[in-house]
Amino acid sequence: MTAMAKTALDILFVDDDSDFAAGCIRWFQKNGHRVTHTTRGQDGVAQCEKLDFDIAVLDWNLPGLSGLELVQRIRDAAAETEIIILTGEGTIENAVESMRRGVFDFLSKPFPMAELERRCLGALERRKLRKENTQLREVIDRTKRPATTMIGQSEPIQKVFRLIDRIAPTDKPVLIEGESGTGKELVAQAIHQGSPRGNRPMVTVNCAALPEQLVESELFGHEQGSFTGATAAKPGLFEVADGSTLFIDEVGELPLALQPKLLRVLEDGSMRRIGSEKERRVDVRIVAATNRSLKEEVAEGRFREDLYYRINLLTVHLPPLRDRGDDVSVLIDHLLGNGPELEAEARTALLAYDWPGNIRQLVNTIERAKILADDLITIEDLPDEFQSLGSVGSAETPANEGSLMTLQREHIAEVLARENGNKSAAARILGVERRKLYRMMKQHGIEV
Repeated sequence: MTAMAKTALDILFVDDDSDFAAGCIRWFQKNGHRVTHTTRGQDGVAQCEKLDFDIAVLDWNLPGLSGLELVQRIRDAAAETEIIILTGEGTIENAVESMRRGVFDFLSKPFPMAELERRCLGALERRKLRKENTQLREVIDRTKRPATTMIGQSEPIQKVFRLIDRIAPTDKPVLIEGESGTGKELVAQAIHQGSPRGNRPMVTVNCAALPEQLVESELFGHEQGSFTGATAAKPGLFEVADGSTLFIDEVGELPLALQPKLLRVLEDGSMRRIGSEKERRVDVRIVAATNRSLKEEVAEGRFREDLYYRINLLTVHLPPLRDRGDDVSVLIDHLLGNGPELEAEARTALLAYDWPGNIRQLVNTIERAKILADDLITIEDLPDEFQSLGSVGSAETPANEGSLMTLQREHIAEVLARENGNKSAAARILGVERRKLYRMMKQHGIEV
């Protein structure tokens, strides 16, 4: 194989010179490319309507269709396929007109086969670039949420981090299991970013957020007129994610009738849009997530067993927040950032709560408190379910945390006493702004 033929191409040759075409086919197949050959322009158009080719190499002088007619018909049938024109009677006029219609290159016979292969590989690069631009626009349109960092020091979440490090560099499907709100999408993003596909944006779809009748169109795309309201052709998320990762959240909600189509993409990378007979090939890594037990779904007949074993090759079990120990305190401090201080009683209530909504509920609770509070978040700034936990939970406050609070209070009181109550001087010695010193005094009940 030649050095430049490391990428396998799907090529359509349309040429009625059988000897010349046979030589092209031998050369390209020897170098690892997939080749389809027809001798008539109409047959070439029919092939483009059924299959997805990277490159169409067309003879300019064919019976039946003129060169320009054939270019236009191929363009209409396969807009993403790059076209290279071959001719034994090359003219500047033909070259200019074909380039104007989007042809990648124009090559006069005879020529070395290596030169044709080089130009085909150049055409493939342009196809990839155009596709990446389209994908990026689609992802920008569909993705609105900013990335968030995974945080945690407990052993359960550290075990997840270690597993992510092991499985991210592979290209195998991953299933993430966990309760709602535990951060399954963050795990998927971490797996994607640690993979060779990480330089492209991850594409996300939530099966539970889509009406059942729209799931197929969202995943696999559709052609114009394929159903009521399909006023234009639209690529599905598998095409948008080609070369990247598709995160399918709540995969257990995928309609049973669509599960064979997902299985086929996993098996050989092939798919069809709604209303199309054309086979399209995609290179997508699947990361799926569920808050259900898919094993139970299989037993109940709501999820295909063969699909379950396909996506369950590598599994990440994400622990609920209540099982992550001190991570609650770590997450609280991270979410507060440089915002208001947190009153001791409010912290005690937050630590005593069992967080049925997991991290999502914690994030919403802290954001709500930051909006309602001034400089200090008190227990009154928390939702009703926390009000009874402040005093009851105080005895459950970790001993080291209580000791630290006591030491901090004693140190502030000592510095203030030494400076005769001069708050500006005390703030300088403590290394904080005077405004923050006032908040700390209020938090610890210090009066001067």
